[in-house]
Amino acid sequence: MKVTVTMETAGRRGKQVTVIKGITHNPQVIDKLLKKLKTGLGTGGTVKGKTLELQGDHVPKVKSILQKEGYEI
Repeated sequence: MKVTVTMETAGRRGKQVTVIKGITHNPQVIDKLLKKLKTGLGTGGTVKGKTLELQGDHVPKVKSILQKEGYEI
């Protein structure tokens, strides 16, 4: 599964947010993935639809974690 990982600040009062798009799993799998990312990075985050948002700029770390999980970046 191909996913995109970007860092955004638009509409967030200048705060950096790592955004992961393209995950097409069911909500339970997405929640487990979010929990694993939040624990591994030591940061907060949320799910908005099929998009994951993590607080801070963690693009390289997220890419390596997702590749280990079998996702194509």
